Amino acid sequence: MTEAGGGAAEGEGGRTIAVLGEMLELGDQAVEAHREIGRFAAEVGVDLVVAVGGPNAQQLALAAGAAGVPEIAFVSDNETAATFLEGTLKRGDVVLVKASRGGQLWQIAQALTGQPVTGL
Repeated sequence: MTEAGGGAAEGEGGRTIAVLGEMLELGDQAVEAHREIGRFAAEVGVDLVVAVGGPNAQQLALAAGAAGVPEIAFVSDNETAATFLEGTLKRGDVVLVKASRGGQLWQIAQALTGQPVTGL
C-alpha cells in the first residue's frame, strides 16, 4: 500500500472508501463535528464517502461533497450500506469503516467479508 493525500491508505489502482457512521453523544458540537470529518475526508484524498445514519451523517456527506470528495453516498442503515458497497466495490479498493460503537458498523465489515452479521 502507498500513502495518498494526507495519509489515507490506497490500494494498487483502487479507491479509498470511507464508510462513516454517526458519532454519538457529542451534544451541541455534533453537527459541526460531523461536517469537520466530511471536510477531513476530502483533505486526505478519500474517493468515496458512504455516510450511514441520520441527520448528522447527512451533514458529514454534504460537507465531504462540498469539500471535494468525488463520490458521496448517504444511507440510513447498515444493511443498505453493505448492499450498496457490495455493488460498488472493485478489486484494489481499500475500505475504512468507522463510527461510534452504537452505530454497529462492524455489521457492514462482517457482511462484506462473508462473516455472520452480529448485533442485530
